[in-house]
Amino acid sequence: MSLHQQLLARQAQNRPIRVALIGAGKFGSMYLAQVPRTPGMHLVGIADLSPDNARRNLARVGWAPERSSATSLDQALRDGSTHIGEDWRALVRHPAIDIVVECTGHPIAAVDHCLAAFAAGKSVVNVTVEADAMCGPMLAVRAQAAGVVYSLAFGDQPALICDLVDWARTCGFPVVAAGRGHKWLPHFAQSTPETVWGYYGLTPEQAARGGLNPKMFNSFLDGSKPSIESTAVANATGLGVPSDGLQYPPASVEHIPRVTRPRSEGGVLERKGMVEVISSLEPDGRPIGYDIRMGVWVTVEGETEYIRNCFEEYNAQTDPSGRYFTLYKRWHLIGLEVGYSVASLALRGEATGVALGWQADCVATAKRDLHEGEVLDGEGGYTVWGKLLPASTSLRLGGLPLGLAHGIRMRRAVPRGQSLTWADVVADESSAAWMLRREMERTLAAGG
Repeated sequence: MSLHQQLLARQAQNRPIRVALIGAGKFGSMYLAQVPRTPGMHLVGIADLSPDNARRNLARVGWAPERSSATSLDQALRDGSTHIGEDWRALVRHPAIDIVVECTGHPIAAVDHCLAAFAAGKSVVNVTVEADAMCGPMLAVRAQAAGVVYSLAFGDQPALICDLVDWARTCGFPVVAAGRGHKWLPHFAQSTPETVWGYYGLTPEQAARGGLNPKMFNSFLDGSKPSIESTAVANATGLGVPSDGLQYPPASVEHIPRVTRPRSEGGVLERKGMVEVISSLEPDGRPIGYDIRMGVWVTVEGETEYIRNCFEEYNAQTDPSGRYFTLYKRWHLIGLEVGYSVASLALRGEATGVALGWQADCVATAKRDLHEGEVLDGEGGYTVWGKLLPASTSLRLGGLPLGLAHGIRMRRAVPRGQSLTWADVVADESSAAWMLRREMERTLAAGG
């Protein structure tokens, strides 16, 4: 049966998938908007640092107050409602919970949540891709050892890219390249929360009116989020990584198959089988028509004359040689799609993207000259941005993962554009995230 048919059957049997959500911010709210519309699902509890804010977000997405009125998890289980509280540990440990959705966006906390869920025998849909970029391969190892499933989240671009790669390989196509789109010019790497709205085309007043978070938006603009997501994709698919970071070639959807070829054939790739991000802007800043900015894509190769003839006969848009074809989704619906991952884990035991090895890393890189004693402010801030590198390169450098580059002090000065290393900072060695990351460096061989 299809996932939807299985969900309908679970509803008819009064045996819903019981879900716990940690973090009810913007992404979590989008998932919450879909839960009442999904058969066979029961969101038993929500853990958030601000329960009142979680309730406001529930009201915003259309939940009736009585739906979240349970005073305990046990009451929620009895009457089918949802409990809201601060105690994520109690939520994760409750024996009735099937799936935990980690949705905080805080990579260090997300590692704690994932590890606790595994220890409690729960499978996890991890929306916080920053944590996956930092130590996803070890999270996958820990989940497997616990006999549970760890997964990226559908709706977020990495899981959707993994889905396209799986489609291609299952159909017998070699994957030449895969990735997402982005609005990119090289100087965006130095963008800060003060400059982000000008690059986005909004005034600070418009951003304030919409309640938009400048640091979060800047993490996309400055290249950190594309590098984080490309790290997750490379680790989950085994695709290679550009030797010195993403190139962001500009292209319309029509021209992606031409651009995502090896350099020897007129494209930008160092070799076949790599991740990349397509820019929606020409080098002079002009917007590209029919862009892939909000979408995902995979480029495949027609290895035989017969397959290439089929591309031509069915009017598939290829590169000029007719050898390379790109399949794409031009949009993604973010948290509105997370339920697909929840159903896949609960009903099929299948992840929608999970690290298979350590191919790639997202390394904190100086936005400006950094001085001894400065405190780093992490993703989307004023001090660092995330650069995609092969894991082997990061290991050789002793690269500092972007997810840990927050609230720690510089041990020595680093010039603008240089990737930071463990030796450059005074790291917080007490967190589970730090310990898991260092364990990964010691025990997992780097690919790429």
